[in-house]
Amino acid sequence: MLKLPRLTALLIVLGSAALAPLAPLHAQRPAPQTLPHEIRIASEGARPPYNYIDNSELAGFEIELGRELCSRMKIACTFVAQEWDSMVPGLIEHQYDAIMAAMEISDERRKKIAFTKPYVRMPASFVLNAKSDLRDISPAGLAGKTIGVENGSPEQAFAEDVYKKSEIKRYSSLEEAILDLAEERIDTALGDKDAVVDFLKNRREGKCCKLIADAPRDPAYFGEGIGIGLRKEDVALREAFDKAIDEVMADGTFMKIRAKYLDFAVN
Repeated sequence: MLKLPRLTALLIVLGSAALAPLAPLHAQRPAPQTLPHEIRIASEGARPPYNYIDNSELAGFEIELGRELCSRMKIACTFVAQEWDSMVPGLIEHQYDAIMAAMEISDERRKKIAFTKPYVRMPASFVLNAKSDLRDISPAGLAGKTIGVENGSPEQAFAEDVYKKSEIKRYSSLEEAILDLAEERIDTALGDKDAVVDFLKNRREGKCCKLIADAPRDPAYFGEGIGIGLRKEDVALREAFDKAIDEVMADGTFMKIRAKYLDFAVN
C-alpha cells in the first residue's frame, strides 16, 4: 500500500472537508413563530374610560380597540378581568396572553415583559382659572408665575427642570392643585390631560377653570406611553399587534374609537 508523506495526507483530508457540503443556513435558524388562533387579553376593569365593567362585562376604549386589533390579526380574542397587582405575574404564568390595562411602558416593566408600540401618549396640560387672561405657557411666559403640580408626578419633575423662573408648588393630588387654582392662589396647574378633563367635566368645581394648552411632549419626563404587555418570547404576536396598531392609526379607525371615549388626541 502506497504511503503518503504526512503533510500530503493532511492536505488531502483538509481538502475533502472543505469540499463537503455545508448545512443550509436556514437549517441553523430557529423555526419562525406562528400566530395563535385564539388569545386571552387581561384588563383591570377599574380605569374608565380605558377599561371598566358594564353589565358584568369588560368595556371601554381599550376593549373596543383590542377587538379591532384582533379582527385585523384574524385572531379570536377573549377579555378577562384581572387585579392590577397580579397583572404581570399572571401574564408570565400563561394565565392569559396579553395585557391592555392602561399600562405605561417603563424600563422597570421591560425587565419582565415586552410591549408593543404605544397606542396612547397622554399629554400633560396646563389649566387656568376661567378669569385668567394668560396665553403664553412657555418658560418665559410663566416666569414669576406659580405652577401647581402633584407631588412626585412626572409633571413636577418637568416643571422644576424646565420652568426655572417659575415657582413650583407641590400638592398631594392634582385635584388639590386645581381647587387652589379656583381660589386664585396659584396661576396655573399642570397634570395629565385625561385627569384634568375629567375634573373640569364631571366635578361641580370644574366650572372654575379651563384648559389652555398641552406641554411639549418629552418622553424623558412623560414616558413612552401606554402599550400592550406581552411575554418576551411571543415575538410574532408582538409584531402582529404592532402591524395592526399601525393600520388602525393610518386609516382613521383609531381616531373613531378614541372619540367615543376621549375628547382629545392621545397619539
